[in-house]
Amino acid sequence: MLELIAQGPTVDHRWRRTLPGATIELGRSTEIYRVPWDSQISRRHVRLSASEHRLHVQKLPDAANPVFFNGKEVNDFHVHPGEHFVIGNTSFMLASDQAFGSMSAPDPIRQQTFSADFLEQVQYRDADRRLEILNRLPDLISNANDAHELLIGMVNTLMAGIVTATSIGVVKTKSPADSTTAEIQSLEVIHWDRRGLTRGDFQPSEKLVANAIELQQSVLNVWEADTLACTGENYTFDFENDWAFASPIETEATAGWAIYVAGSSKLQEGSEPHPIEEGDLDGDIKFCELVGATLKNLLRVQQLERQQASLRSFFSPVVVEALRGQDAETVLQPRQCEVSVLFCDLRGFSKTSEKMSDDLLGLLSRVSDSLGVTTRMILETGGVIGDFHGDAVMGFWGWPLESISIEQSAAASLQAAIRIQNEFRRLSANVASLREFTMGAGIASGIAVAGKIGTRDQVKVTAFGPVVNLASRLEGMTRRLNASILVDGPTMNRIDRESKSECKQRRLGKFQPYGMDRAIDIHQIFTEPKPIEDVCLAYESALAAFESGNVQQAIKLLGPKKSLDPAADFLMDYLQSSLDSATVAQGVIRMDRK
Repeated sequence: MLELIAQGPTVDHRWRRTLPGATIELGRSTEIYRVPWDSQISRRHVRLSASEHRLHVQKLPDAANPVFFNGKEVNDFHVHPGEHFVIGNTSFMLASDQAFGSMSAPDPIRQQTFSADFLEQVQYRDADRRLEILNRLPDLISNANDAHELLIGMVNTLMAGIVTATSIGVVKTKSPADSTTAEIQSLEVIHWDRRGLTRGDFQPSEKLVANAIELQQSVLNVWEADTLACTGENYTFDFENDWAFASPIETEATAGWAIYVAGSSKLQEGSEPHPIEEGDLDGDIKFCELVGATLKNLLRVQQLERQQASLRSFFSPVVVEALRGQDAETVLQPRQCEVSVLFCDLRGFSKTSEKMSDDLLGLLSRVSDSLGVTTRMILETGGVIGDFHGDAVMGFWGWPLESISIEQSAAASLQAAIRIQNEFRRLSANVASLREFTMGAGIASGIAVAGKIGTRDQVKVTAFGPVVNLASRLEGMTRRLNASILVDGPTMNRIDRESKSECKQRRLGKFQPYGMDRAIDIHQIFTEPKPIEDVCLAYESALAAFESGNVQQAIKLLGPKKSLDPAADFLMDYLQSSLDSATVAQGVIRMDRK
């Protein structure tokens, strides 16, 4: 992709813009490609059309002043990368955004490293000007919409502060796996810019960058200008440059990064070369390191913000706050731990989707509102959003904070389920569109592996293991038992007496969920009005008779109360249809697929 660099009479009068495939106009008052500093440029001066390898420039009929290309006044011409044209006091150079490091740099005639202690003693020769430039950084930072704009602004700041530089860029060393061949592209140019009318490709010295990153210090190389003029080596940003320095800016967010600054002892066209004396660039290198420190800190903050944003998608504010300052990759590593898992499913979705087949966006809105209740309550009780399964949500407690006990996790999962049911019932009473839906929830506790799990193409924070499958099975059983919340025995055993007393619950018996080998105790949690006491007592008596092997007595006890208690209805139907089953004799309710 081609880019256009505008350079006015001062270092502040400049910009660098990517050229689109469409035709655009450039002038003093155009929208994007605007040159407000030059009164010799008309409001609309030239029309630009970029192709893959060149730029077509046409002077507009109303433009007052001439356009110069290769020293001649022309109205219609083509510009190739590295060439420039001039309007008034502003030059416009065409550049390619593709740039690669060069391995062909000759050995420098002088190389110097700069420690932090040494640079701390360096005094700026033009401190007021540098301070004024640094004072612009807050505005630059606040106006940057993304990391790319931030890099553009930082390089522009460096260009304004280091007036001896002809070219400045941010580069990154690549690992062998990232390189396309063993010979080229071991250095990636992230963003670069150039001042004036220097020629040549954008090619920073890979040797210099690698040396600076290895030493973790700024390194200056000075080459022999006469030798380069004879050999024509284009080892750096421009083959006219004969000095360059690299300053590493490595952090976790910027591994292998460096700022590369290049310049020439022959600063003016036709001027005589002058040697770079020791100390000439000390202030420039100190200024570069200061801007670089600001850049890497900002990028680190952006990385932390992205990590925090990703954590907020899964974790409650309490968990995010507890994890602040820790490395997200370390925190999210999968590990085995005890968790409490909640599956919450939206019932009535299939029937509603059939009726609303002509208003799928409306259906999506209803489902989103309903699932939003679930996710909000999971997060508010300190849980982690583990996954979405169609119209169901999975949340879990007990990870990533190791300080949370399984007793606390079990109580929090039960609290979340109750709050979900209560909130959904309240919303359904006030929002007509939600009345066709109900919620069913299943909770189980046990050992699982939790963390960032997945493949290279798809990664998510979740938990897996038998306890997750059990919670899903319990949620499915809520339909059969017409119960809003079902909880396994281990979860109820871990909930303290105070938490148990706050909820209305009863033991439904020992069940073997479909597809599972072992039987478990299952408890029902009531959020709606509990059946009258004598109905519950009848169920408890019948369950005790069933579990002691007296099936006929259990049926007799259930009979008079049939239809007053959905669980009693289920148990009655099960016992009558399974009299000859071995599991019935063992006091176990074995669930089938339906």
